[in-house]
Amino acid sequence: MFVVVNRFKVRLDWHPDFRRRWLDREVLLNTAPGCLMIPFLKGSTYPNPVAYISHAFWASREAFEAWRGGSDLFQTAHKNAGKGEHLTIGQRAFSASEVLRTVEGMERPA
Repeated sequence: MFVVVNRFKVRLDWHPDFRRRWLDREVLLNTAPGCLMIPFLKGSTYPNPVAYISHAFWASREAFEAWRGGSDLFQTAHKNAGKGEHLTIGQRAFSASEVLRTVEGMERPA
């Protein structure tokens, strides 16, 4: 499994607009071959700025690279890239990691 993380720092006064933009946008990534799950997270509001984080879980690095390498889905998903930059502080932080081990708990989500 391969995990891609994007972190955004959002000004406290702009975070309702960022959140609305985040939750109302069309998500195409979930239709890409090899994409397993995409949680969108909101971090704490203290200290300012507010952190928003997206994780994309992929079956493999190869599946991610195939999507990122110029697929039509990638181009469509990023056609409005940069239009929300006024809501954030600095650029997003990107990281990608290969999962070495997953340990599951006894409880399962409802």
